[in-house]
Amino acid sequence: MDNIELGQTGLNISPIGLGTVKFGRNEGVKYPQGFDIPTEDTLADFLTLAKSLGVNMLDTAPSYGQSEERLGRLLSGQREDWVIVGKVGEEFEDGISSYHFTPDHFKRSLERSLKRLNTDYIDVLLIHSDGNDMDILNNDALIRVMHDFKDQGLVKAIGASTKTAEGGIKTLALMDIVMATYNAQYTDEKPVLDYAAQHKKGVLLKKALSSGHNTNIDDALRFAFSHDGTSGIIIGTITPAHLKQNIELATRVRSDLRLQAE
Repeated sequence: MDNIELGQTGLNISPIGLGTVKFGRNEGVKYPQGFDIPTEDTLADFLTLAKSLGVNMLDTAPSYGQSEERLGRLLSGQREDWVIVGKVGEEFEDGISSYHFTPDHFKRSLERSLKRLNTDYIDVLLIHSDGNDMDILNNDALIRVMHDFKDQGLVKAIGASTKTAEGGIKTLALMDIVMATYNAQYTDEKPVLDYAAQHKKGVLLKKALSSGHNTNIDDALRFAFSHDGTSGIIIGTITPAHLKQNIELATRVRSDLRLQAE
């Protein structure tokens, strides 16, 4: 896969990134089938495969169980090879999610994530919205502390993982990146992608495959990449065969779309 620039951040990402919730958590997740969390040896082999296929983007969060700690060990000696997308705002303890939208919690969360990930910076830091996008984004203190992180060099780009079109557009007006939901079954957030394309901002798509419920991966990827606002797609898989299939299809789809545009 050819890397592309993520908006105007200067970060070059693979069009397909790995969501790593399955690296560290298997309770309270919305996948069609249950799964066992892989061993770290298995994950090391999986990341080696992903890298060989051109993947360089990993999406994690404090709410993904042991994902951050495991990535901190797994990426030892190869931190510069990966673009890490992290988050602040959501915690997951004892099977329950809780949200904390204060500057103090954001600071403590980022400090903890840096320690867990064994790094001194995170490439992209997103506010993990609970659905009340505008309440969060209208909190000037939260936006200011996100920009402070960037000014201090602790993160390279900032944004939010939102759940509404209004919130997604507001995120792009205030920051660099948005993580939005967009698939053939859910197009409510298409205005976010339209705005991103017009203003050259970065969009990472979540649930492009409907959290594993969409079995026609070719059509799903074609739909997602057909919009000029799509920078990359986060796909959460721990199965080598699925990863290879996703990469092969994404490569072909993007090639087809380029030919159609010429």
